[in-house]
Amino acid sequence: MDHLDLVLAQWARERPDLDTGPMGLIGRVLRLSRHLMREMEATLASHGLNFASFDVLATLRRAGPPFALSPNDLLGTMMITSGTMTHRVDQLEKAGHVRRKPNPEDGRSVLITLTPAGRALVDRVLGAHVATQARLVAGLGPAERAALGPLLSAWLAALEPPPEALSQSA
Repeated sequence: MDHLDLVLAQWARERPDLDTGPMGLIGRVLRLSRHLMREMEATLASHGLNFASFDVLATLRRAGPPFALSPNDLLGTMMITSGTMTHRVDQLEKAGHVRRKPNPEDGRSVLITLTPAGRALVDRVLGAHVATQARLVAGLGPAERAALGPLLSAWLAALEPPPEALSQSA
């Protein structure tokens, strides 16, 4: 039994005419999200990062060599506004973790490139981040995690465009 069971029981008593099943699902996802973000932010903060800055560094790192993406590619991957992206990149550039360099394929644009210091930082932090995530899902057994992944993926796919559409619009 969790907090949402109490909430749902109260609504069932007060408004038995309503199907509050979706409220339970969404409420649990929101509460889980707060717990997960709090723990992951604490891990990242211990390395001098926040989730937003880690997201940029990790996106560049997983892009593979040369660890560079256009601002549009970053925007498409991370689903944030261009103003937010500019601020994140500015902060990371000041810290020496990324740099802007001219795009050799298009002189009118730039690439955001992971610096050696940024790559070393993200590689160091990634291990701690993954360990935190493993700790956060440890309350579920392997079969539960295996079942939950596809369910969450199906739900997310019903609410977001497919990844191919994201990369084509970037």
